[in-house]
Amino acid sequence: MEEKPIEEELSHPVLLSERVRKAAGEAAFFKSDCAEVEKQADRLSQMLRTAVRYATSNASIYERPVRRISAEVSKNLERALTLVRKCRRRSIFHRVVNIVSAADFRKIFALLDATIGDMRWLLSVFDCNDGGMGSGGGIFISLPPIASNDPILSWVWSFIASVQVGQLPDRVEAANELASLARDNDRNKKIIVEEGGVPPLMKLLKENLSPDSQMAAATALWNLVNDRERVKVIVDHLGVPLIVNVLNTAPMRVQIRMANLVARMAEYDLLAKEEFARENVIRPLVSLLSFETFDEDDQKFQLGKQSIDSIVQINKDLERNERKDSNHQRRKLYPSLSFYSELSSRGGRQRKERENESQDVKRALKVSCAEALLMLARDSVYNSRRIAETKGLLCLAKLIEKEQGELQRNCLVAVMEIAATAESDADFRRAAFKTNSPAAKAVVDQLLRLIKVSEDPSLQIPAIKAVGSLARTFPARELRVIGPLVSQLSNKDQAVATEAAIALQKFANPGNFLCNEHCKSIIEFNGIPPLMKLLRGSDRTQSNALSLLCYLAIHASNNEDLVLARVLTTLEGADHTSAAQKPESRS
Repeated sequence: MEEKPIEEELSHPVLLSERVRKAAGEAAFFKSDCAEVEKQADRLSQMLRTAVRYATSNASIYERPVRRISAEVSKNLERALTLVRKCRRRSIFHRVVNIVSAADFRKIFALLDATIGDMRWLLSVFDCNDGGMGSGGGIFISLPPIASNDPILSWVWSFIASVQVGQLPDRVEAANELASLARDNDRNKKIIVEEGGVPPLMKLLKENLSPDSQMAAATALWNLVNDRERVKVIVDHLGVPLIVNVLNTAPMRVQIRMANLVARMAEYDLLAKEEFARENVIRPLVSLLSFETFDEDDQKFQLGKQSIDSIVQINKDLERNERKDSNHQRRKLYPSLSFYSELSSRGGRQRKERENESQDVKRALKVSCAEALLMLARDSVYNSRRIAETKGLLCLAKLIEKEQGELQRNCLVAVMEIAATAESDADFRRAAFKTNSPAAKAVVDQLLRLIKVSEDPSLQIPAIKAVGSLARTFPARELRVIGPLVSQLSNKDQAVATEAAIALQKFANPGNFLCNEHCKSIIEFNGIPPLMKLLRGSDRTQSNALSLLCYLAIHASNNEDLVLARVLTTLEGADHTSAAQKPESRS
């Protein structure tokens, strides 16, 4: 049901307060008590009229506490009206039926006192955020009676009101306080969203009053959106185009927060991921990730006849194409979204600002952008395709080669997610990972390098998974891929060895057109002995080792190595193991 205008919401308790005053003046019994009720009703009437004047003169009033308190005032005034009406002169019968006691008045006094306290708090919040009445501005924090059982509610109301209508320093402070509350627990997050905290934070983010204000708003939003329903609230309030706009135009330290926000929203909600795809968030993320990534004389990575330092020109060409397809309605809602038209005037200044930033900030931005890309690519063919089209694969490969730590890991996992998507979509796989593609070659080179030289399972496992996902793209002569995977079957870390067995299954699987050739290569690289040892591992390891052994037996059954290793005897003995009882193993 549509809510009434705030002025109409407040007019009802004003009318009730006048009725209470009139009824109290007509009382024939408990006159002194009714006179006290009349005084309380008069105070409420004055407060309510002040609230009405404020509401009518301020278009951006924060309505949530006004409506809650107005409803409570109306409820208590109706109880007071019912009581004082019983005190009018009536027949003996009515006086007997409607017995009134002093206890009834004590209860009404307490309710009306609490209501006056609520109104006093509400007017104080208005006064504080308006900066008038000698308050000096600032965030007003006190506990209204209506929130006595839940103090967090009054804090949330005060902070949201300050974010919406306060002075800039107070808005920043209040947004930071909301971020702190949201970080504490999910209940606080739920209260902030239910009490309308998202729109004021998005407004603060959009207004671009200062980097601090955008940082505070972005941090609060990031702390809120660890739940699909809360992400949906931002999407429903047209938050996605706003976030992409700020990511394009903000200072670097704000861009870090925005990339983190993109990553978290994409992680928790498929709808948000699709919205980000429509707003082409991939382009700015890849652009930021490629900043200072490629050396001018870097001849190792090439795009056809173009050296890699032409990536900026490629992005500009993409921008021109995307500008033709831009959505007129979104430009109307967010005029500043036209990043491309402002690029010429803003690009030089932004590049200079970025160059002046510290290396720690630049690195943190790349870490965040890589995380956002991996979340966007996960289970999304469209986003993975866009990353490949904007030369993101090449950029990720270069960072995997040059970097260490979290940045390298995020880039590697992003490649793993793109490869997993390519495994499920043949058209995308053929387009992005064709053998003569410089980007595909660069990616595979780095994956194989990590598989061979890294001793960190957190790097080896995603690299092995990515190569396994791309199994159908490798020709039979591509022996450099099989060898490193087979060598990892002997890895001391059982998780790495198991992933190697899973990856090799994708080469040996009958669904792979070259399965016979790949099986022979696995055997030639002496893959049987370590595979036999894996049969003594955990259930998961046994199951995958057994599956790979079966594929080898099917496609290279006449091979002498299989006979010497007594694979047939092993398979017969494994028939009764728990791993062999699984449907895929039985078949």
